[in-house]
Amino acid sequence: MTNLYENLSWLLEPPKDFSKILSETRSSAELRELAKYSLDGNQLGRLSKKLNFFKENKENLSPLLPLSIGVIGNATTKLITPALIGSALRFGIALDVVEAEYNQVAQEAFSEDSVLIGQELDAILVSIDHHGLPFLPCPGNKKLANNNVQDCLSFIKSVIDSLRNRTGAQIILQNVTPPVESMFGSYEARLPGTLAWLVSSLNSELNKLVSDDIFILDIADLASKVGLVNWHDPTLWNMAKLSFSQKFIPIYSDYVCRIFAAKLGKSRRCLILDLDNTLWGGVIGDDGMEGILVGNGDPTAEAHLNLQQIVFELHDRGIILAVCSKNEDAIARQPFREHPEMILKEEHFAVFQANWSDKAANIKAISEMLSLGLESFVFLDDSPAERMQVRRELPDVAVPELPKDPALYGSTLVAAGYFEATTFSEEDEKRTAFYQENAKRAEVLTKSSNMDSYLESLGMEITLLPFDATGRSRIVQLIGKSNQFNLTTKRYSNSEVKEFEDKPNFFTRQIRLKDVFGDNGMISVIICEKNADIWSIDTWLMSCRVLGRRVEEAALKDVVTQAREAGASKLVGIFSPTERNIIVKDHYKKLGFTKISGKGEKETWKLDISNYQHPELPMSFKYAL
Repeated sequence: MTNLYENLSWLLEPPKDFSKILSETRSSAELRELAKYSLDGNQLGRLSKKLNFFKENKENLSPLLPLSIGVIGNATTKLITPALIGSALRFGIALDVVEAEYNQVAQEAFSEDSVLIGQELDAILVSIDHHGLPFLPCPGNKKLANNNVQDCLSFIKSVIDSLRNRTGAQIILQNVTPPVESMFGSYEARLPGTLAWLVSSLNSELNKLVSDDIFILDIADLASKVGLVNWHDPTLWNMAKLSFSQKFIPIYSDYVCRIFAAKLGKSRRCLILDLDNTLWGGVIGDDGMEGILVGNGDPTAEAHLNLQQIVFELHDRGIILAVCSKNEDAIARQPFREHPEMILKEEHFAVFQANWSDKAANIKAISEMLSLGLESFVFLDDSPAERMQVRRELPDVAVPELPKDPALYGSTLVAAGYFEATTFSEEDEKRTAFYQENAKRAEVLTKSSNMDSYLESLGMEITLLPFDATGRSRIVQLIGKSNQFNLTTKRYSNSEVKEFEDKPNFFTRQIRLKDVFGDNGMISVIICEKNADIWSIDTWLMSCRVLGRRVEEAALKDVVTQAREAGASKLVGIFSPTERNIIVKDHYKKLGFTKISGKGEKETWKLDISNYQHPELPMSFKYAL
């Protein structure tokens, strides 16, 4: 199991001519594709150098998203920084790193001359291991032990509070990996005052610091997965003050970059599953119900059952499930309906694609049915040929490399970290239901004579209300994750959203939608700055699952009405194009706005609302105070 993490086993081995390919790479898009292999620290460092070369030569870095971070810690980070930059490419991020000097945590956090000040950092990685904290083991003395934990906690809190106040950056706080040595053996962790007890207690306290602006990087969990003896390298610490073994730099960097990706809304949302020899052993069309292997009492059958259990748990935490199988539809559905040991049932899947089309074509169809971009998907298939075809045809889809042993399928899927979360809301828990209902709407659309009759048949009710404490976490989540229907891709933290609630010169809207198939939840967020004659649209985003249902027109009707009542005569909106929000490039044009300036990186659009006529809309409006 160590190699699963050490070698990033869900990624393909790099090509033998990696060096040649890298030297011939001419674009950031090509560099990103090269980062998708299982690369060691040296190879990641070479990717970092190539990216820096592109930056120095002012090359176009599209489609990469820029992100600037600081790194501060008590150990040497010189070898980690290039690996972070190289790993970030795998997630579509062009990472800039401002690195503090070795073992200068307090100095950089509190000094006016800190290298982190004035850098416009998006986040700061605070990496302090047990060597850098004032731990004072006192076995058996619980009072002193608790005081020692509080001393360590106070030091960390003062560091991150100072960094947040002086830089405005979010904090990625690394928790503490316990040492290997146990003076008391199995009794070590239970005895107050031992180093293991102190570290465990401090980590529990660190979890309480989590907020929208502080996230815990659980390195203690990663170290436990690979084994503490493997993680720690006393020789490297003594020689170079490296806090863990160099062979784990790639997985450490991947762990860090998963958080950055999640913060940018790049975590995957949907798991697409093959069936034969993936969810069960055997081929349902050939072996029949009695011949497939799933359940207890057989090693292979239990391996596939374990994968189903993991998939079921992903479903329960809000990951959308879909089937993509080369099979007759009725035969493919039979195990879900009739096999007594199946954990997964038909109702767990938002889309069920079983036919004889190629897998890439079916995945495209699933994408359209769910109104999700291909970068939202993970495709799990036991067949190397099918995996290769999807990787080639749909490079935005994540396709984990699976081992030959099905007992490791579930572990590999989880280890890959595709579904990294920084929050978990009630909306997340209901996500699968939302998309299942969307699939039903798509079915109704195919049976409707025209779009107008389809929309009328949905019986839509739109609810509009200002930002409030109840909806704040979902608002922050939408702002953080929405990339496609997002006109400016601005990001706001929990505290910043709270400020908008209290600012009289800002108009805010959280918009919810219900229809005959169910509650879609919060599907749109709008922020406008109010001036005497002009309202400026600061943020306008919407969930892609309600595209084509005229919700944007309903939102505009609301904004125009409120702006008119406040005495304004014009609306001004900004469109900042990215690779992922291309679907809204004509958003303002379709709504009747006129472009007044800009081309390429930023466009400004204006709407005269003094004579604006609202269209008839197929929905009722509900306003809440």
